[in-house]
Amino acid sequence: MNLGFLASHGGSAAKHLVAACHAGTLNATPLALVSNNSRSPALAWAREAGLQTTHLSSAKHPDPAALDHAILAFLTAAGVDTLVLSGYMRELGPQVLTHYAGRIINIHPSLLPRHGGRGMYGDRVHEAVLAAGDTESGASVHLVTQGIDEGPVLAQTRVPVLPGDTLDTLKARVQAVEGNLMLRALQDLALG
Repeated sequence: MNLGFLASHGGSAAKHLVAACHAGTLNATPLALVSNNSRSPALAWAREAGLQTTHLSSAKHPDPAALDHAILAFLTAAGVDTLVLSGYMRELGPQVLTHYAGRIINIHPSLLPRHGGRGMYGDRVHEAVLAAGDTESGASVHLVTQGIDEGPVLAQTRVPVLPGDTLDTLKARVQAVEGNLMLRALQDLALG
């Protein structure tokens, strides 16, 4: 697999996967990272890790179709055949979705289908878990389809919601399992 990543902020799961590739734990080659955030820490660590990087956003491409095309052009020019979303806070366009159909995975910080869908990302998910009084949460890796968080779930890991949990403590517990979950899902995808 030739991996490309989309990240809006730190891209911690992507960073974990790149390290696994370099260590030989994941039989894949990390090639490129796109961020819609010009100040994303993911751009810096990915550059240091030898990946091709670029900032592509609506600020550079106000027309959604042009942005979709620019992302696809960058990824295909880099040789990417499998796309990993790591905290990417934007919807993918139809060109990227079609080109990489069945080869785009995302990590979501809940046990899908609970707390998924439009508007459910980042801290909002953890807040929803706490507000619902759930006794467990976790992370889900799923194939990306046109519907938000609606693709088939490939792997899940559960974590307890503890009495007295705050947004930050629950978030830290979920993030601690995301990298290995994504690694396992990618290993399974490579074998499948």
